[in-house]
Amino acid sequence: MNSYVFNLQDLDSTKLPLVGGKSANLGELAKIEGIYVPDGFCISTQAYKELIEGTPQINELLHQLSLLKTEQREAISTLSAAIRKAIKVIAIPDAIKDEVVQLLARFGENNAYAVRSSATAEDLPTASFAGQQDTYLNVTGREEILKHISKCWASLFTDRAVTYRIQNGFDHRKVYLSVVIQKMVFPQVAGIMFTADPVNGNRKIVSIDASFGLGETLVAGLVNADNYKVRAGVVIDKKVSAKKLAIYAVQNGGTKKQEIEAARQNTQALTDEQIVQLEYIGRKIETHFGRPQDIEWCLVDDKFYIVQSRPITTLFPVPEINDRENHVYVSVGHQQMMTDAMKPLGLSFYQMIAGAHMRTAGGRLFVDITKGVATPSGRDNLLNVFGQSDPLIRDALETVLERDNFIPLLPDDGKQFGLIKSHKGMSAADIQAQAGNDAGIAKVLIEKSEDEIETLKQSIQSKTGVELFDLIQNEVVLSKQGLTERLNIIMAGMNAAFWINNQMKEWLGEKNAADTLAQSVPNNITSEMGLALLDVADVVRPYAEVIAYLEREHDDNFLDGLATINGGQEAREALISFLNKYGMRCAGEIDITKTRWIEKPGTLAPLILSNIKNQEPGASKRKFEQGLQEALKKEQEILERLAVLPDGKRKVEETKQMIDLLRNLSGYREYPKYSMVNRYFIYKQAMLKEAAKLLQAKMIHEIEDIYYLTFAELREVVRTHTLDHELINKRKEEYKIFEKLTPPRVLTSEGEMVSGKYKRENLPAGAIIGLPVSSGTIEGRARVILNMANANLEEGDILVTTFTDPSWTPLFVSIKGLVTEVGGVMTHGAVIAREYGLPAVVGVENATKVIKEGQRIRVNGTDGYVEVLT
Repeated sequence: MNSYVFNLQDLDSTKLPLVGGKSANLGELAKIEGIYVPDGFCISTQAYKELIEGTPQINELLHQLSLLKTEQREAISTLSAAIRKAIKVIAIPDAIKDEVVQLLARFGENNAYAVRSSATAEDLPTASFAGQQDTYLNVTGREEILKHISKCWASLFTDRAVTYRIQNGFDHRKVYLSVVIQKMVFPQVAGIMFTADPVNGNRKIVSIDASFGLGETLVAGLVNADNYKVRAGVVIDKKVSAKKLAIYAVQNGGTKKQEIEAARQNTQALTDEQIVQLEYIGRKIETHFGRPQDIEWCLVDDKFYIVQSRPITTLFPVPEINDRENHVYVSVGHQQMMTDAMKPLGLSFYQMIAGAHMRTAGGRLFVDITKGVATPSGRDNLLNVFGQSDPLIRDALETVLERDNFIPLLPDDGKQFGLIKSHKGMSAADIQAQAGNDAGIAKVLIEKSEDEIETLKQSIQSKTGVELFDLIQNEVVLSKQGLTERLNIIMAGMNAAFWINNQMKEWLGEKNAADTLAQSVPNNITSEMGLALLDVADVVRPYAEVIAYLEREHDDNFLDGLATINGGQEAREALISFLNKYGMRCAGEIDITKTRWIEKPGTLAPLILSNIKNQEPGASKRKFEQGLQEALKKEQEILERLAVLPDGKRKVEETKQMIDLLRNLSGYREYPKYSMVNRYFIYKQAMLKEAAKLLQAKMIHEIEDIYYLTFAELREVVRTHTLDHELINKRKEEYKIFEKLTPPRVLTSEGEMVSGKYKRENLPAGAIIGLPVSSGTIEGRARVILNMANANLEEGDILVTTFTDPSWTPLFVSIKGLVTEVGGVMTHGAVIAREYGLPAVVGVENATKVIKEGQRIRVNGTDGYVEVLT
């Protein structure tokens, strides 16, 4: 075998470092029976590597390029052009040229060829790099082919290829290029085939784009191609487009654009029989590679040739199951206001706590609700629950359930799926019965939980090794005792709010009356946290030196440094007091692996500074008292208006009963999560001590390695002192991929990401629709913030973000309104917005993209929409 040039027939996936992704995949394709690949050969990456390493000028330019960020577009363009120019003028070494000439002679020097790039960071499961390097078609003659080889090498440094590598974290100096030289085929029709629907992810549907002539018309976006959808040998959808243009090969080399005659423009490019045949080919290729593929194909005289196949890298993974039945999954992250990817230890911990119906996919958790929607009563209950909390989930579920027999309906069995029951049809008496007769029950449950946490702190100190993991597992089970009682209290508070909203709308014509009534309720640990940080700001406020310190120091020794400056000791004590109660919280706190505030106290510095800038001294007590007075005033107003209605006495009594329940119980809604996160940090501290032992024993390379193991796997490593390091590395790479994915609200076992829509009318022109969760209308400057650490808010700003969990609460004291992409009526952002009296709209699809930073917007939290004013 030659040292620089390889026949495609001799290649497979093991040769990827030597020949790049495209060449390796073409070699694999050539080995599949019944799959036709144009003959050809490739020049190895070693040839490119020697060429570049032997040119000091290029190496210096590569070093400069490695220092650039994606936003430095002008510098990227200048350096990339310089590298391309330098590569093109280098003479191809004789050793490489001789081997190329020999292969050309064997395949036919007078034939036409396609000269194509094949990079080592191309056509990979994690990054496709589709279209980033150049392809040259219908190249004829030895000298032209050699010239286009240099052009291919240079195309590794097009602006788009360089930017793509920077975005995906690839080192320019470690990506090498092979060049593929294949005999040209001259198709009547060409196109692209995805063996999973590229839009919604459905793995059962093949999507085919087709147009006349060479496939370059599709790649360059010069034509609207036909699109065909095929499922199990049946064409289920066709969109035949007006194909006005095609690209064809020219006799002496090169290509030309040609208009399609009018009579052919609207004809189907492929027959139905050819569409089904192509689906069969696609499934065969998908089976060979073991995952959905993006395939380029050509039709030449009724014979399909495959010129490329690569993994589809944008699909959201499907939960793994052991049966072939249809399943429906609902995102946990959209309910918990945390849609970021989680590491395996975090996923497994939440599964332990939440229960057996949880499934993982793409670093996220999903609830398998298949059994819940398999009976008429279960289906009705879940649709009503989701309809109240997140209408987008309900609409997506209805879309799936309306399909013929996707989830067959079974007779009612009297069993309820999960613990949550819809409030629909519940009377005031029903809700009171759900709550019980102890008005102080929330306080009792909080005190009980605090006692249990203190006991846990004591008992866990003496446990190490496997005993520690067994204690944690048993403690998780014990923490679930009394779950039904706690959930009943939460649901009673929620149901009281729903009852008030429904009845006040019916009796008084007033929308969302419960929002004002829920301000400044007792026992809301999360809203209390936001106010407590205001008190910390008041301690810091008098000391200019402390303020300056907070502006510049956020490192791990943040607290220690405070003690050395004027006023620092007072500030330090205030912060430690805050951290003792709330330090276990952080952004994404349902993932046990996330860094807690107490682990990195400097995270709080921007929030404290924002409070100092935007709030007057004593704001904590003032805000709470203002909310309380507004709630009491609203209660009095409602009861007075009801008293003069027909049957007013009964209406007043029932409404007063529901208001009392709302105010007594709704604050407790936030406590169970606080308790869970409190326990999380105790567990985490103990497990990190075990991780330190593993690090000392050189079992792991860094403490964070344990985050890439499940709880059961970590226990086993501690027990056996054996660890598969490849598993850790594999999961780290997977996590990088998962971080870039956006999870759907609803996912099916076929991989389909099902989207829901709001079904509301009579909105202002141009309004961006969402779910109303906290009443009122406010105008202000939009602050689009994706990371809490980057928040620099001013009084009167409106926060626009993807989601908020409890760690975002301190920001709520500085804003006047809230818009999020994720959320429901009883998720964190909604509860705290009502508590603070902030108009809020959640579930606004793509809010952080549609609304631009600094725009003036109007948030209507009563009717659920946002308007961009300027």
